[in-house]
Amino acid sequence: MNLKSKKIETIAIHAGLGHESGSRAVVPPLELSTNYVHDERGYQEGDFIYTRDKNPNRLQLENLLASLEMGEACAAFSSGVAALSVVFQALDEGSHILLPNDLYHGTRNLLKKYVQRWGISYSFTNMTDMDVVKEDVRKNTRMIFVETPSNPMLHITDVEKMCNFAKSIKALVCVDNTWPTPMNLNPIYYGADLVMHSTTKYLAGHSDILGGAIIAAKKDEFFERISEIQKGQGAVPSPRDCWLLSRSIRSFPYRMRGHNENAMKVAEYLAEHPKVREVYYPGLPDHPGHDIARSQMSGFGGMISFLYDGDAKETLSVVAKTKLITRATSLGGVESTWEHRRSSESEDSTTPENLIRLSVGLEHIDDLIKDLSQALGKK
Repeated sequence: MNLKSKKIETIAIHAGLGHESGSRAVVPPLELSTNYVHDERGYQEGDFIYTRDKNPNRLQLENLLASLEMGEACAAFSSGVAALSVVFQALDEGSHILLPNDLYHGTRNLLKKYVQRWGISYSFTNMTDMDVVKEDVRKNTRMIFVETPSNPMLHITDVEKMCNFAKSIKALVCVDNTWPTPMNLNPIYYGADLVMHSTTKYLAGHSDILGGAIIAAKKDEFFERISEIQKGQGAVPSPRDCWLLSRSIRSFPYRMRGHNENAMKVAEYLAEHPKVREVYYPGLPDHPGHDIARSQMSGFGGMISFLYDGDAKETLSVVAKTKLITRATSLGGVESTWEHRRSSESEDSTTPENLIRLSVGLEHIDDLIKDLSQALGKK
């Protein structure tokens, strides 16, 4: 079936059902074997040989993720950080990476602890301002890494303008699409070379699967490097995790629609609350990146950050008061979670001490607002 012209709801279901099992099962079987019988002539090109190299469930998942992101190829990994590590390792020694100032702390820690050992340099810039970006690139900049919305401050980058500029300096663009998801943003459509996911989050959606992925616009030489490192270093997801993730993705578009709708209503509620100083959500008209977000996104996502009108101790006290929203890090599950973000990050965090990061789940909106009201204090 040619799925290229189909809508995302259809792709999520049917690209995730393709398999070659002789059982004629509607749902693809879970194939746990770590090794496979050789042909009588010995190993033949394309055969299954060992599950680190490839596995039927992983190939099914990679095809599904590539289809969702409009890419030609995908490499699945055991975590989002593992996926990102391989992207950086695939760069030539001496390359420079330009990244946003506001950035997921796990990516920042990866850079600080390991990337320089691979002969790669990096620096940060304000990606909301293209003039600043142009000043901060270097002669050896070979990759521009984008988060939009950024984590945790939800800054917005114009993906198309960034990709056009990157092409002019012969640099690759890799977009972390974990927060917006392919339901809300398709970076490859705007010119991105690579899309990265922590599939643990919205794609899995139930806070019980760890995984990551890199989707490539083209199955080119750079993607082949990624694929070689994936197989050579072995940071691959298990067949069971691939099978579970493929199953979860079948309902993902409908779940994401609920996240979008609930988050918009929660953001509007918070924006009017007297104990909230500022709300960071691109769906709000007064967000600095609202116009760009509206032009490139079909929905604004399920993540909100906001500043509580108090110090760190008072902010922690608010987070502790909820009865429905769970105090936890990570995001993207059907359940709502929130956290005092600074205490979850590294010691050199610059996140405001009164910032709360909220992953809006799929509970009924009336119940969520009621829980927020009793935690924050009634208006």
